[in-house]
Amino acid sequence: RIKMLFDNYKLKNITLRNRIVMAPMTRNQSPGGVPTDEVVAYYSRRAKAEVGLIITEGIEVSHKASSAYPNVPRLDSNNAKEGWRKVVEGIKKNNGSVIAQLWHCGGFRKLGMQPNPDVPGYTASGLVKPGKKVAHEMTLNDIKETIDAYASDAKICEELGFDGVEIHGAHGYLIDNFFWSGTNIREDGYGGSLENRSQFVSEIIKAVRDNVSKDFIVGLRFSQWKQHDFEARLASNPEELKTILTSPVKSGLDYLHSSMRRFWESEFEGSDENLAYWTKKIAKIPTIGVGSVGLDSDFIDMTAPATPTSIDKAIDDISENKYDLIAVGRALLSDHEWVLKMKEGRVNDVIPYSKDALLNLY
Repeated sequence: RIKMLFDNYKLKNITLRNRIVMAPMTRNQSPGGVPTDEVVAYYSRRAKAEVGLIITEGIEVSHKASSAYPNVPRLDSNNAKEGWRKVVEGIKKNNGSVIAQLWHCGGFRKLGMQPNPDVPGYTASGLVKPGKKVAHEMTLNDIKETIDAYASDAKICEELGFDGVEIHGAHGYLIDNFFWSGTNIREDGYGGSLENRSQFVSEIIKAVRDNVSKDFIVGLRFSQWKQHDFEARLASNPEELKTILTSPVKSGLDYLHSSMRRFWESEFEGSDENLAYWTKKIAKIPTIGVGSVGLDSDFIDMTAPATPTSIDKAIDDISENKYDLIAVGRALLSDHEWVLKMKEGRVNDVIPYSKDALLNLY
């Protein structure tokens, strides 16, 4: 059964050598927004070790309020662009495929943060969580500027040689802040109904799609949970999920990346299926599942393949066509050869995840 994971998979105009995706993981190793040679080597190692598709760590879009963390890469300087060009070249040289994740941190930003310390966090309604209004409520002009930044950066990514872009719409960041009723209490066309709360990301997708070539891949990552609220829900049933996803998909998406905390858990009452299953069933486009793959809990160690939280369930799901690709985060962060070891049955050789792995670019 495990062979299914290592079959080729055609995603739009590219053929992936297997169905394993490197999940986007912030590394905070790009001073001044510029990926270093160590960053280049970090991605190259994983491409050489046969990761099917690499999705980069979040790249802050070129908007004054996008940043909330130190040493996160950007695209707003020639040095940053050159750094990313080297990353892409390193991956391609090792027969890999790569998608750039575009990220706006929204309400996670606070006054005083670099590179624009006088700029506050931007959110749909000034809320960073329900009832807590400490950020800037975006005007219609702010919304337009942000949409334009995504479109412009997507074009830059295409010019740098990326195979596509993934729009980060998960985990409480800006786009998710618009999605969620808990933080979006706007009374215009971007707030209120589920359809209206999906309008912001739909316009981003359309602007990106209009600004890149037809072969360039455009994806969206979304989640139910937020970093500050693991129980939060955008949709409480499949019908609501359909309402949320319909407009973004019609705007030109090539795939959806459904982020779950634990991919083996069911999403809706009355069904054993997870969010990735429902996403593919509803959207009918290629779907990536992600959420603690290869870990025995949210943040701890690797497990043997026999446990229900291991890669086994992903193999079952993909072989049954429940979704198409599986993204691996921390397990690949600690062991760049994780894919090869799985392919060769060397499970006992896998380097377990530990928090030390977060601190270094192995």
